[in-house]
Amino acid sequence: MQQNKHIARSFIVLLIIVLSAYCCTAQWYDPNKVNIKAGDIYARAYEDAQDQRYDMAIAKINKALEIEPRFVDAFLSRAGIYANLKRYDSSVNDFEKASQLDPVYSVTYLLPYSISLAGLGQFQKALDAVNHFLQYDKLNTQSIRAGNYRKGVYQFALDYEKKHPLNNYVFAPKNLGDSVNSTALEYYPSLTIDGKQLIFTRRVSGDEDFYETDLINGKWSQAQPLGGKVNTNLNEGAQNISQDGEWIIFTGCNYPEGNGSCDLYISYKTKQGWTEAENLGPLVNTEFWESSPSFSPDKRDIYFSSNQPGGLGGRDIWVTHRNANGKWGRPENLGPSVNTSGDESCSFMYADNQTLFFNSNGHPGYGLTDLFFSKKLNDSTWSKAENLGYPINTIDEEGSLIVAADGKTGYYASDKSDSKGGLDLYSFQLPPDVQPPKTLWVKGQVFDVKTKAGLPSSVELTDVNSRQLISRVQTDENGNYLTTLPVGKVYAFNVNRKGYLFFSENYNLSDHSIDSVFTADIPLQPIEVGAAIVLKNIFFDTKKTELKPESMVELNKVIQLMSDNPKLKIMITGHTDDVGKPADNLVLSNGRAAAVVTYLLASRQIAKERLQSRGLGATKPIADNTTDKGKALNRRTELSVISN
Repeated sequence: MQQNKHIARSFIVLLIIVLSAYCCTAQWYDPNKVNIKAGDIYARAYEDAQDQRYDMAIAKINKALEIEPRFVDAFLSRAGIYANLKRYDSSVNDFEKASQLDPVYSVTYLLPYSISLAGLGQFQKALDAVNHFLQYDKLNTQSIRAGNYRKGVYQFALDYEKKHPLNNYVFAPKNLGDSVNSTALEYYPSLTIDGKQLIFTRRVSGDEDFYETDLINGKWSQAQPLGGKVNTNLNEGAQNISQDGEWIIFTGCNYPEGNGSCDLYISYKTKQGWTEAENLGPLVNTEFWESSPSFSPDKRDIYFSSNQPGGLGGRDIWVTHRNANGKWGRPENLGPSVNTSGDESCSFMYADNQTLFFNSNGHPGYGLTDLFFSKKLNDSTWSKAENLGYPINTIDEEGSLIVAADGKTGYYASDKSDSKGGLDLYSFQLPPDVQPPKTLWVKGQVFDVKTKAGLPSSVELTDVNSRQLISRVQTDENGNYLTTLPVGKVYAFNVNRKGYLFFSENYNLSDHSIDSVFTADIPLQPIEVGAAIVLKNIFFDTKKTELKPESMVELNKVIQLMSDNPKLKIMITGHTDDVGKPADNLVLSNGRAAAVVTYLLASRQIAKERLQSRGLGATKPIADNTTDKGKALNRRTELSVISN
């Protein structure tokens, strides 16, 4: 479950394609005429490299070069070792020294040279080098295939750069420091909505456990193992904490009760610590491989990777939805916009509940495994996956990435040169053109308007213009909720609870700062004769009685209310402001109320005798008609209870 694959390749493996492609060509350099002592030292370096003792191999090659400064094979072999160690600058230098000494002999190494150039982001030079390589007339089929593959990769990089110029962007990952990182391996970061609690996996002597650290006065506290029963003597990894910090979903491999090699497990935060993990069950977990899960912000969905049957090939991203009974349903494949015949994994759903980050080796990219994102267009459709581009993606393996709710701060694991030991956790700023929408914290309480007691409920948050459900948040036992929403939109807030009239309100979050918290408390009216609510999300054009499309979400809530309460009878009342003639306003308000009733009857779920409508024009204002705000409040549609 370690997110980055530390693939050790000797320089022999790195160069084997080209070495097998050629026979000797006339040039000044002759390997058989190398100084014998230098050759012996080089042969021992060869053995060290085969056994992955790269530091020892480099030291011996250095000694051989002191004896034989024009030892071309030594430069080429050291270049291969440096490439293995991702020291691409040193690798390029050695390839170029070898080429300067004998360009004819070194032409056979232009392919690995191009790869090291690409490792530095020098894609045009890499393309030139591989084109030169492909012009050689004695290439075998394998070499041609490898060269053309790299040519396509470098051209992709150059095309991407034209579409997404970096301008002044600087990729500068920052190590999270000694309180988080250690000489062990740290990877798979996960963050709460406020960015103040970080959960990650630490691997010590082969055992994986979860650790937590808190951001206090701008600094991360000393990481500690998660309290409770979630950590065991088995391996726990690839975890994701819910944005409210209350649930953890993770991968457990080879658990005694597991359905397959790796299954998904869930743990809950309590006053006594984290609970013992629960298997998500046979609908989600199969005899195959399930891993790298991620919650949606509202905890209604879990995205994960699996090679179970029914996918597009390899490992795909799937989603399981939480049903009304709290059980997780049968997974659905995200389809060909996200998945390929290759492998997709390490999914992360951003705070907007629409932008999914993941890695893949099947979409066009820079080489091995790259990071991508796709947008949820509706419940079953996703946008075409987009590569995050260089320098976030490189020619090497890219693992998991998470993005904080500010839309610009990313966290990932890397074995950069300043790591404390192997993989460490880093933060960095995303390039502006791949940043997801900024989000705003939204919180509040659902409560009984009479008793003021908190009411556990589900809060639905819908984009008014697109009518797309953005989030469905479950409150805690006291009715409190916390979530995020993308700024710059108008949202409908709806709550349905048995025995209560539903709540309906819309809020314009266009002008709210991402650093602020928007509070929306939600009072619910018990269903009783005389109880009334304003249908805040019913819309008409000026002086028109035709319902606007944005009203459909609200109207369907009324249908649901009537279906849940089969004896309920209601009155729909239309109101206007005082602009215009009273008689015209009366006709307008009657027409609007009647339009609502007509829509409800068209559903064929509500008997006619349960519905009444009337218009009162401007006779019952609830605000001052001398201001635009007051007039807007007076233009309203009300629902009141006649009997229940």
